[in-house]
Amino acid sequence: MLGAVPGATPGKWIGLWRERMPHVTLVLREIDVADQRTVFDDVDAALVRLPIDAPDDLHLIPLYDEQPVVVMSADADLTAGDEIELADLAGEVVIVPADDVLGINVPDAVSPAFTAPADTAEAIATVAAGVGVVIVPMSLARANRRRDVEYRVLRDGPASRVALAWLRDRTTPDVEAFVGIVRGRTARSSR
Repeated sequence: MLGAVPGATPGKWIGLWRERMPHVTLVLREIDVADQRTVFDDVDAALVRLPIDAPDDLHLIPLYDEQPVVVMSADADLTAGDEIELADLAGEVVIVPADDVLGINVPDAVSPAFTAPADTAEAIATVAAGVGVVIVPMSLARANRRRDVEYRVLRDGPASRVALAWLRDRTTPDVEAFVGIVRGRTARSSR
């Protein structure tokens, strides 16, 4: 079983797995970022967001970095530019959902006068209503795309790194085969 945090994109690797290992079923399970450290009793490997707590018992392979974006109402003034900098967000209501993965501090931002939304989807729905902005990795903005919001790249914001992780003491031949696929090994290459 492969776990994946929201926004992770394992499709290419799952497709290659099914071509090379048709006799071994690969089940994909969505995991919450807040719970990503605790899922390794239930999954063989997982696509996680770094950093991850207490990684000493894990193998970690950083895979890619995602650009941060600012999601805003489609009629917000911030949509005028192609990219945004942190300084552009001074005075804006910056909503931080409970499932925030960036942990970014925006200088001179205004804190919302309401409880933090439970998740990114709820935060983006709030933004669509014309209240504030939310900063998320680009994949989460795309996954929660709506007609009434737009996003712009946050040029000086922190990237979100996605990695493949699995327990060191639970490295199986199937896990090694998946790692090989992720690392780009062909069906004919040897380790």
